[in-house]
Amino acid sequence: MAHKKHRNKCFHPSVIEPFRVVPLRPEADVTPSAAPQAQLTYRNGPLISQVEVFALYWGAAWGKSPGSDLQTKINQFFTDILSSALIDQLSEYSVAGYSIGHGTFTGSAHITTPSPGSSVDDSAIQKMLEDQIANNSALPQPGPNTLYFIFLATGTTVTQGGSASCQAFCGYHDATTKNVFYAVMPYPDCQGCTGSMDVFTALTVTSSHELCEAITDPLPGQGWYDDNNGEIGDICAWKTRKVGSYTVQQEWSNRAGACV
Repeated sequence: MAHKKHRNKCFHPSVIEPFRVVPLRPEADVTPSAAPQAQLTYRNGPLISQVEVFALYWGAAWGKSPGSDLQTKINQFFTDILSSALIDQLSEYSVAGYSIGHGTFTGSAHITTPSPGSSVDDSAIQKMLEDQIANNSALPQPGPNTLYFIFLATGTTVTQGGSASCQAFCGYHDATTKNVFYAVMPYPDCQGCTGSMDVFTALTVTSSHELCEAITDPLPGQGWYDDNNGEIGDICAWKTRKVGSYTVQQEWSNRAGACV
């Protein structure tokens, strides 16, 4: 069987792919639990020490209400959460050369051209990001701490690795071939990505999942990873807690041996 290459993964039955996605939410009567003996181990790759988040809102719907209002709330979420207890708990994963601490929200941009359309693949998302970095002065240049969050507008399905948003995942993170770190957050247009939550809460949960995974494993499978359970957020998918006024996902703690 031929191997189909993609960033940090190889499609083959004998190879475990780095999870790096937010899976669909389980049914309401199912309580997600960590797989037995979860233990993240460090694979000697880069980490993000003091993350610098820049948000891109792709699609015309972000330019008018309710999209514009949601955009404002998400920006404030990042401003607040990047210097919160959610980031403090990640310090246990600091290693020599990478001391994980508070981050900063560096801004946002609304992108309408080109249009993502009703369906957009990860390859097109990467191209859009690379074009914006090269040509849009509003965007910061990538660095070791830079993390671009790309939010898609309602009505746009994201495809990645042969799977689709609202069918197989609610978000993911990865890195381009140039090691530009990014996370993709499809609009939660389905109950599998919202459950009983409103859209904003669903996005704070999935965004916190990908934020913590990108910090601790920016090149999927090369930072802190568990071969059986995936990344720090995968082990605790859809288990939530409050940080200030925000609902975020719990993350796996090796020190506590639990989702915290």
